[in-house]
Amino acid sequence: MTLSLILTVGLAVLIGLSLGLLGGGGSILAVPLLVYVADLPAKEAIATSLLVVGVTSAVGVLPHARAGRIRWRTGLLFGVAGMAGAYVGGRLAAFVPAAVLLTGFGVMMLATATAMIRGRRGTGRSRVPRELPVRRVLLDGVVVGLVTGIVGAGGGFLVVPALALLGGLPMSVAAGTSLVVIAMKSFAGLAGFLSSVSIDWGLAAAVTTAAVAGSLAGARLAGRVPEVVLRRTFGGFVLVAGVFMLVQQVPGDGRDKILVAVLASALAAGALLVAGRRRRSAGTTGPAHRGAPDHQAER
Repeated sequence: MTLSLILTVGLAVLIGLSLGLLGGGGSILAVPLLVYVADLPAKEAIATSLLVVGVTSAVGVLPHARAGRIRWRTGLLFGVAGMAGAYVGGRLAAFVPAAVLLTGFGVMMLATATAMIRGRRGTGRSRVPRELPVRRVLLDGVVVGLVTGIVGAGGGFLVVPALALLGGLPMSVAAGTSLVVIAMKSFAGLAGFLSSVSIDWGLAAAVTTAAVAGSLAGARLAGRVPEVVLRRTFGGFVLVAGVFMLVQQVPGDGRDKILVAVLASALAAGALLVAGRRRRSAGTTGPAHRGAPDHQAER
């Protein structure tokens, strides 16, 4: 085994850990890992990431299901709608330049990270829904599926915020439900890519095995980590990965890349500052938004 292959397989454990713990971030890790460490072409890396993330998510569903952290109707409806959008997105991706795909990926990561760090606005009076409205789930599923199919992401970095921020599900439940959606959409997106991209099946199998091991470990931790920690960890993780992706797409010498990194870091600092102020403000108005433990919110 070459050093790059050993490093790729070793880091693949983080893909699974992210999926199992946060319900997303698999493709955010997998695409840069396969492009910059395994040295795969962008579109082949995207297709391979969909396979790895799809299998890993499907296995990761099992411990979440046993712990009761999945909303099955919401997940399956979102997944079916997302599969249709992801397949179309995967076919359209063949006509989009690789640099555009990766840049779009990075921009969406920054926007999503900011939303997760800031958290969801609310009054604290609404009850956590057992399932989300069908029409809304289908519409969100198609839109998220189309976008993630084009950029080659399993979709957790958009699905989790949709379920947690817009749907109001506890973060651990959003993470578990997201894995159902990610598995379905990843396989649909992969089918679209296979019409124009080939995969190194040996590499894909090795990376998938390592990622599955990580996902099982992450799922064990998911129910034990506080809601706000999960959400902000997810947001911070996506933010860092998004900055990295955008910096890599900047043409020119190292000075240009450093400038972009500084600007992106300033953006990140601003998002964290807003989150901190919002938290302090919430602390002065009462405990309604402190975030009850997930086991209480689900009852």
